[in-house]
Amino acid sequence: MSVRLRMRHALPEAMRARDKAAVSALRSTLAALDNAEAVPATEAQLRGTALEASPAGVGATEAARRELSEHTVREVVRAEAAERLEAAEQLTAPAHADRAARLREEADVLLRFLDGPESA
Repeated sequence: MSVRLRMRHALPEAMRARDKAAVSALRSTLAALDNAEAVPATEAQLRGTALEASPAGVGATEAARRELSEHTVREVVRAEAAERLEAAEQLTAPAHADRAARLREEADVLLRFLDGPESA
């Protein structure tokens, strides 16, 4: 089972368990994966056309999305975990200890998905 699919299956379980760190980490990482699939708009697309020439109908404005390889998905998940760990390291004040611990916990949740197919 792919990392992304395991994450999608783990999200409702984390919600039922009321695991706030896991829910937060999974939601934001799945959103980052969705964003990574977006195809960049060209300058011609950004300029648009006249209103009367614009597309109409269901799905007329949908853009094709690229499909991420399993390697790329793992890179995005690894980057999300690294971002959390880096942010936790920068929170050195005692007043931010809870936030730093939460960020480390979120990173641990994400790293478990990279360890092995059934570890998360």
